[in-house]
Order: sequence, then C-alpha cells, then structure tokens
Amino acid sequence: MVRKTKTTRAKRSSTAGGLAPLRSLRRWLLRIVLGLALLLLLWVLSYVVINPPTTLYMQAEKRYLGEIDREWVDAEDIAPVMLRAAVAAEDANFCLHMGFDLDAIKTAIDSGANRGASTITQQVVKNAFLWHGRSWLRKALEALITPVVEMTWSKRRILEVYLNIAEFDEGVFGIEAAARHYFGIGAESLSSAQAARLAMVLPAPKARSAEAPTAAQRRRIAVIEDGAQLIATDGRATCFED
Repeated sequence: MVRKTKTTRAKRSSTAGGLAPLRSLRRWLLRIVLGLALLLLLWVLSYVVINPPTTLYMQAEKRYLGEIDREWVDAEDIAPVMLRAAVAAEDANFCLHMGFDLDAIKTAIDSGANRGASTITQQVVKNAFLWHGRSWLRKALEALITPVVEMTWSKRRILEVYLNIAEFDEGVFGIEAAARHYFGIGAESLSSAQAARLAMVLPAPKARSAEAPTAAQRRRIAVIEDGAQLIATDGRATCFED
C-alpha cells in the first residue's frame, strides 16, 4: 500500500512538473496580448489630441511613389460643405449610429453588395490603425477598435481625421492637398460643387477623378451635392457642425 502511494505521488509530481512550462507559457502569452491591447488603446486615445503623423498605407505609397502630397488642416479650416459632402457620400447616417450602420449592413447583405456598409468611423480605423486588404484578422480588429473610437472621439474629430488621411488621387492624401491638387485652392474655399466632386472620389481615388469625371460620376456628384444640402436641413449634420 505504501509503495502504491509513493508511486502515485511520483506520477502526480511528474505530471505537475510537465504542465508547469505550459502554464508559464500561457501566462506570458496572456501578458503579451494584454500588453499589446493596452498599447493599442493608448494609440487610439492619443489621436484624440494628436494628429496622425502618417499611416501604414501612406508609408507604403511613399515607398512605391517616392513621395506623397499631404498637409494637415483642422476641421475649422475646411469648408463646412466639404464635411457634409463627405458624410452624404460615404455615411449619411454618421450622426445616428455608434460606429456600425446596421441598416446599411443588412441592405448590403440582402443585395449581395461587396461594399457599402462601411461607416466613416470604420474607414478611419482601417486607415489610421490597420492595413488595407481583406482578412478576418483585420476585420476583427476593426470591429474591436471602432466602438472605442466612437466612445472616446467626437464625431467632428472622426470626420476631421478621415478627411486628412483619405487618399484623393494617387499619392495625394488629405483634403487640403486634394483641394490644391484639383482646384488650386485651399480646403476652406471649396464650393459645394467642388466638395461633391472630391467626395465622389472616395473611396476609390485610383479609379475616379474629380478633374475629369465620367457621365456616371457626374450624376453621382449631383446626388452628393443634393445629399449634402439635405443633411444640412434635416439634422443629420448637427453632430459634427459647430
């Protein structure tokens, strides 16, 4: 009986000794994951007051092109109609949701569309913190970060960052560079027609041009211009206007 007890204890000791490295590995992996999550949270929170100096996509384009055109401009120095045109073109319910437009998602699924449900907040998260491309990991991170941005940034700040990091032509980033590139004026001087043309370019600047729009793109521009006027009167612009 004594021998069996000693043997059992020895086996348990051996098993515990074998599991100890696994437990230690799990603890370190958990610490690494929590550490990365904390760093990501601090990164997201920092952009409440710090203007994003660059993005992964900007760096990739700079390596490919050799140089990019970009100049930051605060929201108060952007023509208000440009803010409204961007919302009308990309996310008409921007003021009504908390990062995810469930109605747009349902419509996109029902119609089998490949795109159309991504909100401005989601696009900011993708452009500012993640990488371009389709992958489950990127979409999962986008889904996790988007609510944090909505809870900690103002809607005006989200739109401000969006317009300053979006690409409007190959290597042309931000609304200030875009206004000068296409029209030779600053972002504060954009007319409603010019704002609609720039908003039409989003989010496919390499396939569309605000300088020489096609007939279909001109129709889209007219819709955006009307939409910008509509949200100015029906209250869907109140969350980002002074």
